[in-house]
Amino acid sequence: MPHFPDDDSEMGKAIRLFDWASTAAGPTDTWPVALKTTVRTMLKQGHAICLFWGPDLNIIYNDAYRPFLGLKEREALGKPFHVIWSDVWDDVKHFVETALSGKGTFAEDLHLIMDRNGYPEDTYWTFSYSPLYDDNGKVAGLINITIETTATVESRKREELLRRELVHRVKNTMAITTAVVSATMRHSQTLEEARDTIKKRIAALGNAQNLMHASGKGAGIIALVCDSVYPHLDDRARVTISGPDVEIAPQQALGLSLAVYELATNALKYGALSNESGRVDIRWTLDGDDRFELRWRETGGPRVSAPKRTGFGSRLTNQIVAAYFSGEGRTFYHPDGLVFELDGKYETAAQE
Repeated sequence: MPHFPDDDSEMGKAIRLFDWASTAAGPTDTWPVALKTTVRTMLKQGHAICLFWGPDLNIIYNDAYRPFLGLKEREALGKPFHVIWSDVWDDVKHFVETALSGKGTFAEDLHLIMDRNGYPEDTYWTFSYSPLYDDNGKVAGLINITIETTATVESRKREELLRRELVHRVKNTMAITTAVVSATMRHSQTLEEARDTIKKRIAALGNAQNLMHASGKGAGIIALVCDSVYPHLDDRARVTISGPDVEIAPQQALGLSLAVYELATNALKYGALSNESGRVDIRWTLDGDDRFELRWRETGGPRVSAPKRTGFGSRLTNQIVAAYFSGEGRTFYHPDGLVFELDGKYETAAQE
């Protein structure tokens, strides 16, 4: 008679060769029929399943479950639940206790910080814990049917961030268009002059928007900064732009364009570009260690005070854009003018 389990899968062989007598689960020839039947069924499943049996809740699992263990899989088989999953035991203990009380549980996209590959990682899981019974109808363990949803959850987060950014961009575009029209009308001598200037500025604004969504090629920093800030100006002499003209990678070009466009938008609505005398100085440096530093400084505008709450625009420049450069963004609300600083590592199109 073949040894249990009579299954040729990797885990079938591993379970058959494992020294179960050294665990609280006991040797396989003492296992109840109910447990053997569940193990046979589990091994035939393509879905990731594991079960925990006996007073120590020793783990048994199928081939599909192995990737979820990461580096732990080398010595996982037969380990007690609280040992093999010690990193998340406090988070799932109540699910375990519920299943052992005879009630099924279900969790969707549960966030767990796991240390399965030698470092902590954010993971998400949809799973159920159900009681397992011995041949006498007594709960003697639990079965876990699970799906890792980390990629799906992270994808949803990125989509939500992009959706919020799109809404923010549309609102800003409407506001900046209104400001451009108002500033042009204020400085134009005739309706025809105003119409022609507005047409050109709106076209320039569209070019800046296109640049923010460009991909596949690098962008020169000077052109990128100019295209992002010029649509906001009634006089280009009000902005000083200074720095080496190098081509940076597409993602960093997008990030820098977002930052400059956001800063120019705020300057036109509230800062140095909202009156007739304010100025903006934009400077950046690059060094031999691929270090990139940019400084945006406003002068001559209305008196500045720190906002009572931080909006999405500040998070965009200080956090999201800075992440493109693996660096840091800082905004200073000096009374005589806003200052924004960005520093990080730059990449060329070839490096990306």
